[in-house]
Amino acid sequence: MSAASSQAAKPLIRMNAFAMQSPVHQSPGLWRHPHDRSLAYNTLDYWIALAKTLERGLVDALFIADSLEFNDIYGGNTDAALRHAAQVPKHDPLMSISAMAAVTEHLGFGVTSNANHEPPYPFARRMSTLDHLTGGRIGWNVVTGYSKSSARALGQSGVIAHDDRYDIADEYMELVYKLWEGSWQDGAAVRDRSSGVFALPEKVRRIVHEGRHFKVDAIHLAEPSPQRTPLLFQAGSSSRGKVFAGKHAECVYVSGPSTAVIAPVVASTRAQAVRAGRRAEDILFFAMATIIVGHTAAEARAKLADYEQYVSTDAALALFSGWTGIDFSRLDPDEPIRHLKIEDGIRSALENFTTSDPGRIWTVGELARHNSIGGRGPVFVGSPAQVADEMEAWVDATGIDGFNLSYAITPQAYEDFADLVVPELQRRGRYKREYAPGTLREKLFPQTGAFLPDRHTGAAFRFAE
Repeated sequence: MSAASSQAAKPLIRMNAFAMQSPVHQSPGLWRHPHDRSLAYNTLDYWIALAKTLERGLVDALFIADSLEFNDIYGGNTDAALRHAAQVPKHDPLMSISAMAAVTEHLGFGVTSNANHEPPYPFARRMSTLDHLTGGRIGWNVVTGYSKSSARALGQSGVIAHDDRYDIADEYMELVYKLWEGSWQDGAAVRDRSSGVFALPEKVRRIVHEGRHFKVDAIHLAEPSPQRTPLLFQAGSSSRGKVFAGKHAECVYVSGPSTAVIAPVVASTRAQAVRAGRRAEDILFFAMATIIVGHTAAEARAKLADYEQYVSTDAALALFSGWTGIDFSRLDPDEPIRHLKIEDGIRSALENFTTSDPGRIWTVGELARHNSIGGRGPVFVGSPAQVADEMEAWVDATGIDGFNLSYAITPQAYEDFADLVVPELQRRGRYKREYAPGTLREKLFPQTGAFLPDRHTGAAFRFAE
């Protein structure tokens, strides 16, 4: 087999765009750049234009991060977060989905919602509604929460213990599966104008759930949507998080500065999927990455140098403090971070720069600079060919299926990806030339169909014939 044939046989690289409905997501300070439009985060025009750009670039989905957290760890207050717009203010990501869906045909939408914050019954209806309105293009990023600020905002006495949060989320998943998969039988909504019957009562089942954490006695208020259960994203990298992902997730978002950090997470999570009675390939993995590309390598390096003039390392540390629960304002920039430990926070956020990568010792200052552009993942800088080389190397070294594409400035990062990187990946046979038909699940898993596969744990809750 020729080298060209061998390369053409490699799987396509999948791409999500990674964003948050805030002036700052993963590149604190860059909202000040004259070409950045982040300050338009609170307008529909911005999100509509972005959706069109992403579809032009054949991006699989817009993955929207969210939380109720406000960063008040750094310095013991919210001053730095507010001063630098470090993920505050932050809008509800679900509100703009319908508008973006109306101007696109294929782009999927992965929205974040916390299983420890949002009551399951109204949430299940909300997601079914979005699945209907998008024509089956909705996904749910299942998170469990970690911050004291969001717990206080919801009137909770404190952050629920890490593994207990996942126990609650497991029951939450059971309940929403019952609503999505088991309340309405296929064919229940006959919509018969001649008889005047919309739905057959005998084909709609009341869900009675009495668990440790949730109680529901109701029918699902939405008729079956194109996917029934939305495509399921998850991002847990802890031991308990990987067990949860192996049981529930169809797509997993991972982040880390090196392939040495990412590869073990991918392998161990796939192993958990097999233990749960699924197949290793039932989960697609997307690693956070940022691309700064130019027509030439020199042009790309000039862009990076330009962007670096606007970064805020203070805001980067404010964000990292919020993620980890550690007040980095108290630490010297030259202090190594290997000795730090997390009590409440995203464990993997710190582990990715300490125990998960023993070959590298990071200082506080290096951590701040790395996280100032694009967040915790790598930054690929170069010509289209150089960027494509790095993307392929990461896929080959880690077993990931694609990337969650962060940005330095928006929307230019996504325009550059569509105009410069996509043609190069297509030339190599590593990127699709058109969208597959069907729902978001069918586009990503063409052999599965629109619904959860029979081996997925959620399929066990389907309406019994």
